[in-house]
Amino acid sequence: MAAKRKRTHERLSRPPIERMLKIHNLLKGERHPNATQLATTLEVTTKTIYRDIAFMRDRMELPVLFESAYNGYCYDGDVGPFPTVQISEGELFAMLVAEKALQQYRGTSFEKPLVSAFRKVADSLTDTISFNLDDLDHSISFRTSAEPILNLEVVDILAKAAAGHRQIRFKYRKPGKRRADSRVVDPYHLANINGEWFLFAHCHLRNDIRTFTPARISCLESTGMRFKPPKKFSLEQRLRGSFAIFTGDKEQEIVIRFNELVADYIREKRWHPTQKQRNTKDGGVELTMRLDSLSEVQRWVMTWCGNAQVIKPAELAESVREAARRILNKNCE
Repeated sequence: MAAKRKRTHERLSRPPIERMLKIHNLLKGERHPNATQLATTLEVTTKTIYRDIAFMRDRMELPVLFESAYNGYCYDGDVGPFPTVQISEGELFAMLVAEKALQQYRGTSFEKPLVSAFRKVADSLTDTISFNLDDLDHSISFRTSAEPILNLEVVDILAKAAAGHRQIRFKYRKPGKRRADSRVVDPYHLANINGEWFLFAHCHLRNDIRTFTPARISCLESTGMRFKPPKKFSLEQRLRGSFAIFTGDKEQEIVIRFNELVADYIREKRWHPTQKQRNTKDGGVELTMRLDSLSEVQRWVMTWCGNAQVIKPAELAESVREAARRILNKNCE
């Protein structure tokens, strides 16, 4: 019961910054309060007061002084306003949007530090915000029609291995394969691309950098070895010619023409860093990109259900036609 009362008290106690602001105002007076008096006034322990005062003196550089003649604390000279975090409504709104977007990663190793960071910023706001956060909380959300199924434990281990430069071993099953291969890899980078996680690592079996999907990883363990990441590795440079994550050897100009039914959807997004758009006379739009892999963009063209036409290269146009023929043949069987 005592433990329950203690937890209840902790939930109701003032945030640290608000408590330090109270101490600041009391020290500006001439009563020289001591730790016991401050603890009684603020309903905390003397240990908390000592910690707050040390923080104010050492980290906030406030001239807190203990005068033995008065057996209490005061400021050594005049002090200015209490240092607080200044944040605008726009910044606070952006933080709320970011927090809502990160809710999909609850349960991962990112949750605790993120929650702590948001709480610290919220606790540092001593003024009343002029708009209702509850209204915003109920009016903003993030949804996805195909939410990735994640093994959070695997993602957590991969993130820590990449950050700590620790070599790992796991079983990995390629798409369409029933049997999983054993891999030993040096994890370079864990990236979230278009809402999905991918591990970029040096694979000792292939002696090359490979991309792995965490959902297909099993039997994950550390080898106990560490590695030194190569300075030349750059995820941005590696993915420069890809439409998402797949890369190739030959860069090509990709030109796709979209009719007026879907043109606005194309205009409203940035599909690739190299893209250029040209409006057509019939209300459509022509999209040009430079890519070194065609597999992902081929699947993307197919999703537009005949409202997209590949102008070049001929190889991409033929792969789209062949995929369409396979679909028709399957439907006619």
